[in-house]
Amino acid sequence: MITLCMDTSHIFLALSLIKDDEIIGKVQERCWKKQSEEIFPKLQEMMDQAGLKPADIDQIVVSEGPGSYTGVRIAMTIAKVFCAMRNLPIATISTLQLYAGMGDKVRTVLDARGGRVYTGLYEKGVLQGEISVEAIEDVMNRIGDEAVIGDGRLVGREDVWPDLAENFLAMKDFWKKADNVHLVKPEYLKSSESYLVHKKQ
Repeated sequence: MITLCMDTSHIFLALSLIKDDEIIGKVQERCWKKQSEEIFPKLQEMMDQAGLKPADIDQIVVSEGPGSYTGVRIAMTIAKVFCAMRNLPIATISTLQLYAGMGDKVRTVLDARGGRVYTGLYEKGVLQGEISVEAIEDVMNRIGDEAVIGDGRLVGREDVWPDLAENFLAMKDFWKKADNVHLVKPEYLKSSESYLVHKKQ
């Protein structure tokens, strides 16, 4: 089983190829606002290095956001078109969950612009409470002893970036398989007028 994983929701272009339970190819490059230009050349390069062709892909996993409005749509659109054309399974994973990985008590913090951040607290991949988009100062006031992944500088910590290919694989049990590729949609979590909170499902 060959799985193609893709994330373009934040500052990285992250691609990985997973054969069963082994990573056989990966790309993670910082290219803010350039993912659409880089994704196809990097995808082709990764496939060539792994000795694979598009026809070898059995399923796709893509991050669903929250994140950049345009960024989230890049990987998701490619994944949906490819899966629809070839009638392949598609699965999604929350960007915040993907970044947190399987660590103990990890808070993901990603820049949402306008003095806000996307944030969620995770314990071994499981959401603790809610994911939200909040004012930076509000998040800073709530952070305790948890580790912070992502744009830590915004909340008084260091920036820490995970290996997203490793996280895709480690969180295999959290992939949300879609029944209908056409119903897969991004999670934007943003409102221009207020802070939105999405409760744990």
